[in-house]
Amino acid sequence: MQNVSVPFVLYRLTESAAWVGVASFAQFLPALVFGPLGGSLADRFPRRNVILAAQSTMAVVALALWGLWAGGLAEAWSITVLVAVLGAAAGLSIGAWQAFVSELVPRHLLLNAVTLNSAQFNGARAFGPALGGIVLATLGPSGAFALNALSYLAVLVAVGSIRPRVAAGGAPVERRSVLGETRDTAAYIRHMPGIAACVVVIAFVGFFGSPVFPLLVVFAEEVFGVSDAMYGLLGASLGIGGVLATPFVAGRGSALRRSQLGGGGLLVYALALAAFALAPVFPLAVLALVVAGGAYLTVSSTLNTTIQMQVTEARGGKVLALYVMGLTGSYPLGALVQGWVADWVGVRTVTAVSGAVLAVVWWRLRAAGRFRAMDADPQDHAGADPDAPAADVALEPTPDD
Repeated sequence: MQNVSVPFVLYRLTESAAWVGVASFAQFLPALVFGPLGGSLADRFPRRNVILAAQSTMAVVALALWGLWAGGLAEAWSITVLVAVLGAAAGLSIGAWQAFVSELVPRHLLLNAVTLNSAQFNGARAFGPALGGIVLATLGPSGAFALNALSYLAVLVAVGSIRPRVAAGGAPVERRSVLGETRDTAAYIRHMPGIAACVVVIAFVGFFGSPVFPLLVVFAEEVFGVSDAMYGLLGASLGIGGVLATPFVAGRGSALRRSQLGGGGLLVYALALAAFALAPVFPLAVLALVVAGGAYLTVSSTLNTTIQMQVTEARGGKVLALYVMGLTGSYPLGALVQGWVADWVGVRTVTAVSGAVLAVVWWRLRAAGRFRAMDADPQDHAGADPDAPAADVALEPTPDD
């Protein structure tokens, strides 16, 4: 609901797609800055505690966002500052949240667990924007911001009730600087071809594919001229597609190679993005977004699973934090650039070109064999971790992969 309300109020206040891009940049840049610290916290302290602390902070800031708007004090800059604080808190919890899944299920069920975790996210992304559009049309932004703030109570209760099957976070580790740990983690990733491929893919998706989310309000207002409720439907379509794709990814998809699942999902996402940008009528745009949402879930679940299968438990939080930084670094920059260019050449052109570029990226990565590295089994990389027992293993995928 917040993700449809913030672009909505900013566009109404400024009538500028560039301001929408600035807000997205401000929300995700702090997550990039605080991501390494969050990864270190996830590997030093119980991950559930890290999540609870960060979510509590986000609840307070969400309440402040409602108070600002309800009190008639909201301006474009003040809303942007608050979403930036939310982004900082999110950055501190990203590593813990992603790595927490491995504490709840056996490793051989990670794809299913990660997919279900993505499904609940996409379910919220389907239900939230749809409800947000209705609330915006009836109660206005104040009602949407208030309900968003209250929703954090459900998050805190749910996470607080979880008892992990293993307690990975908080194990004794050598106390080093965050910068030093980040350098070591980056070096570790470079020696893990499958994990490195995941970081490359998510960075391209973040810069070229993800900025469509905040730009949906521009499509609703300028391209299709639909109501606030129908704007909510555009946002909901992405989540609906993710929910519909869940049975396939968690079921039949688990029998496919991760290279096939992730590579195929990236190509479909690129084509669906271009189709949405060029859709002549609103129903076809909604259909294209449903397909894009399903493809996005397929890509994100596969990349996340690949990392959690190939990374050692002691490095899980830091590696996942750097992986998410590939998204939180590229997404705000892409949103800033695409929002500015959309004011210049039009939002349809920007989004269509982004989809075409992603298709070229898929072709180049496939030709270079980068997707195949995602199929490697965990034992193929046992010797890549300096903390792991010595072993004479090849870091490149085998010809069979």
